[in-house]
Amino acid sequence: MIKSNAFDYINVLDKAADAAWLRNEAIANNIANVDTPGYKREDITFQKELKRALKYNDYETMDAKVSHLKTSELKPRTYDDYDGFSYRLDGNNVDIETENAMLAKNQLMYEGLVNSLNQEFANLKSVLK
Repeated sequence: MIKSNAFDYINVLDKAADAAWLRNEAIANNIANVDTPGYKREDITFQKELKRALKYNDYETMDAKVSHLKTSELKPRTYDDYDGFSYRLDGNNVDIETENAMLAKNQLMYEGLVNSLNQEFANLKSVLK
């Protein structure tokens, strides 16, 4: 079997796009529960794990870091954000304006990741020609 790292970046971008999709769902859930007493906003952590995994060896190139990365270990995790903090007396900590801004930011991130995936596939296609 031929060992190739042609899909290393594609695999990382795929994981990041999945995490952005999950974050979009979490933000939509936060918006839906803006009036639910006691609800605590949820968020997804992925970027910190990816940064930590890529900083494993400062003396390697990005290509080497990505090729050594175990994408099976990169998993987005849901957590309650500002669990002890509340905007209102009913214990809810969702701010609709913040959620809408985060939703717009996350949508831009997702679109950028999908565009990057498309570019990686276009690069592979041009190499195969």
